[in-house]
Amino acid sequence: MKFLSPFSLFDPATMALVDAAAGQSGIPLYDLMERAGQAVASSALRHYPQALRFVVLCGGGNNGGDGYVAARALLHSGAVVAVHHLGDVGALRGDARTAFQRSGVTPLPLGDYRPFSGDVVIDAVFGAGLSRDVPQELIRVIEAVTQAKAPVLAVDLPSGLCGRRGVPLGASFRAERTVTFMARKPGHLLMPGRALCGTLEVFDIGIPSRILDAHAGAVAENSPPVWRDVLPHADMETHKFRRGHLTVFSGPAHATGASRMTALCALKAGAGIVTIAAPRQALDVLSVTLTAVMNSPVDDADDLRSWLDDRRHGTFVLGPGFGDLEKARQYVSLLGDKAVVLDADAITAFSDHREALFARVGSGAGKFVLTPHEGEFARLFPDLVADKMLSKIERAQIASARSGAVLVYKGADTVIAAPDGRALVNTNAPASLATAGSGDVLAGVIGALLAQGTPAFEAAAAGVWLHGEAGHRAGDGMTAEDLGHAVRPFL
Repeated sequence: MKFLSPFSLFDPATMALVDAAAGQSGIPLYDLMERAGQAVASSALRHYPQALRFVVLCGGGNNGGDGYVAARALLHSGAVVAVHHLGDVGALRGDARTAFQRSGVTPLPLGDYRPFSGDVVIDAVFGAGLSRDVPQELIRVIEAVTQAKAPVLAVDLPSGLCGRRGVPLGASFRAERTVTFMARKPGHLLMPGRALCGTLEVFDIGIPSRILDAHAGAVAENSPPVWRDVLPHADMETHKFRRGHLTVFSGPAHATGASRMTALCALKAGAGIVTIAAPRQALDVLSVTLTAVMNSPVDDADDLRSWLDDRRHGTFVLGPGFGDLEKARQYVSLLGDKAVVLDADAITAFSDHREALFARVGSGAGKFVLTPHEGEFARLFPDLVADKMLSKIERAQIASARSGAVLVYKGADTVIAAPDGRALVNTNAPASLATAGSGDVLAGVIGALLAQGTPAFEAAAAGVWLHGEAGHRAGDGMTAEDLGHAVRPFL
């Protein structure tokens, strides 16, 4: 499955194919470079009217060509401009050489640059396709610019940042703004790349959308247009049973808080009925702390089998505050044909039993969603974490295919992946979500969407996005309880 180009992320290799296809279609590639450089200059003039000098740092490729076009446009606007070049300017070829020749500037060596007060740096040294560590000469300039706190406007991607993985290759500029063209790359959204890019502007430089659509893939930003059409919609005949029955498993009496948080948030996210299935010794605690959420005794696998005899019990959340890892494995073995969110302890329970989990997920007709944070992911997929050449997107895609479950690989750049290769990168989560209990809220929201019949991948993606929106409503300094109160269904 492919996503439409307005939402798709294009890795550097694919973007190179897009550029080539544009040239093959009859579009002069220098025209694209001219528009890109003009867009950079326009952004610089618009956002930095206080600049005393624009310092354009150029490299030897097309990114440097964009920089020379920008330098020429800034000079024509009356701005003070200095240009510094990495390497031998005589080695420039093709469109980049044309841009240099038309600029009329005489660049100085990159290593000679020393930031002055009032400088605004335009970083056009390397673009998104960088695959090696940056040279020491550039590292020294990056350090000097950082120490001087000079604002940086990056062309395409901050130099030193991997466009595929979003990680620095030895070092990277920290841009205040980044100007890219036609589409975003994974490195713009994955952390720490998103933080290093600053405010991102995407300019249309004239590549037809038909070419972008032809090269769009299965990776995109997580946004409502991707999944809203498959979410449940209330109508006049809707009743609680149509909105689904979600069962949330609880831990012992002293550890019911997580399950209660999950259950209450599931109700707020639209589930028709939510029941906490708990050990009998925890029922008194639950009874005096819950009103709209029901509770029922489920002590062991035999009790669960009886619970499963009722066909209305088709969706489950297992893990928040559960505690008993052996029991968690037993329960998972009985839920293979159900819709299940496995979180927290239900993931940890399989750290030494990974293949048993994957076999169970793959053998049934159920819909499983795993929601690991970084540590839990490492326990299930240690080889993927060890491979530093994989991006977070690629790790999530491989893990989802291997496990047979939809993966919600949590973090500031949560990645949602499906076994068929689809992946979404979430960007709307505020930093305040990094608080105890936040994951319990997310599990409840995803469980509520599953209970209402939403496909697993879309339920996970929508749940992550709604979780982020709730975080913004709750605001800074929130607790998980505040977050839970801010949960709303998608409107």
